[in-house]
Amino acid sequence: MDLHIRSTRDGSHTIYSEHFDQHYHNPNGAISESRQVFFEPAKIVEKLKTRPSLNILEIGFGTGLNLLLLADLMIPSPRCAKVIYQSVEAYPITSDIAQKLNYCNEIGNSELKGFLPEIFNHLTPGKNSFQPITNLEVRIFYGLFEDMNSDDFKADVIFFDAFSPNVNPDLWTDTVFRTLKQSAMEDVVMTTYCAATRARAAMASAGWFVARAPGALGKREMTIAALTPEPLKDYKRVNEQRLAERYNSGDFNS
Repeated sequence: MDLHIRSTRDGSHTIYSEHFDQHYHNPNGAISESRQVFFEPAKIVEKLKTRPSLNILEIGFGTGLNLLLLADLMIPSPRCAKVIYQSVEAYPITSDIAQKLNYCNEIGNSELKGFLPEIFNHLTPGKNSFQPITNLEVRIFYGLFEDMNSDDFKADVIFFDAFSPNVNPDLWTDTVFRTLKQSAMEDVVMTTYCAATRARAAMASAGWFVARAPGALGKREMTIAALTPEPLKDYKRVNEQRLAERYNSGDFNS
């Protein structure tokens, strides 16, 4: 794929993909978006401090920014939760591109400068495992989501960070969200930048409770989902039954 590094408005880099005709992150701020869409709603900082362990599943490893931000939180806190971070990526960037991304400069942590290039340099098709820092085990499946076996993994948090439903519809189906449900703890929280009705309908059809949340950096809304209503009590729920009915009747078929 033809990839181009571009600066976002908060100074951090993103990548533009000609193949998908989309940026990997919000052009208004890559780092800012990751924190507002994934870390804050899922209460990652709190969970690192209060839990003995934490399992995070990310759909769409992309540039590895979410993992880098997690490591940045963990390094100064050696007594934080032990984390297993599992992700999947069908089209990983190269180590050379990762080396050029300015994330470490933007977060002010030179200790992590070789963190992502090293991971991308050693990715091979199929399962990959790394332990880059204390208390952090990284598992990356290089391949398609449908080929990833997560039977031995139960996520406390899911970062759903795939390209949008318009260009990558195969990852926004009820089948995918049913699979994620089977790989999740009962109190799981799933966050995504996406606010598309058909994506929410697919989640509802798969049995997720779904809520609207304020969007980040110029976007009106994002989506938070859970397997019980409790994690969504501070947000406005959608009508899951109605959305599921519309999805199952084919309202969103293109």
